[in-house]
Amino acid sequence: MTDDLPTLVEVCTSDFTFVITVCAAQAPISSAYFLTDVDAGTLGGSSIFRIVNLHNQPADHPSKIEVIQMGWRETNPAIPPSLRHETTGMTGLRHRKGTVSLARFAPGAVYHSWFVCMRDEPGLDEGGSRHPDGQGFAPFGFVAEGLEHLACFFDENAAAVEYLVQPILLRSVRRLRR
Repeated sequence: MTDDLPTLVEVCTSDFTFVITVCAAQAPISSAYFLTDVDAGTLGGSSIFRIVNLHNQPADHPSKIEVIQMGWRETNPAIPPSLRHETTGMTGLRHRKGTVSLARFAPGAVYHSWFVCMRDEPGLDEGGSRHPDGQGFAPFGFVAEGLEHLACFFDENAAAVEYLVQPILLRSVRRLRR
């Protein structure tokens, strides 16, 4: 039955492709937000614009992470919440290697951007120390194919500044299967 099949989203750059499995049953609000952007074509033409690694964060940060962020960059932390924040306690999803999660400022203040964990990141879960409010981030899927391409890209940019001088264009972001 096709209703039992997961939703897959293909993300293409000029150099590599990866596929995200969207966990709509576990994270319906965050998944719907992401899929609305995918279906509207909002994410095509956006970019991989940020690599956070152990070397480009403040030495005294209490919860260093390793992630690749993509979508549209937002610089205004005062944007208002636009959806209900789904904590990891609500969904049962955790920030493990390959997890895909919504970027945010305040809980629910999302901005058409998401990140992929390049290692297990419990500090991003509810109660974790990465975000001062303790609410964590809202995971909604995982990289099902092509994580090795993201890992290679991450490693190639190990010495990069956090925000890439030359962001990598996302040529397309589309559903493969509903």
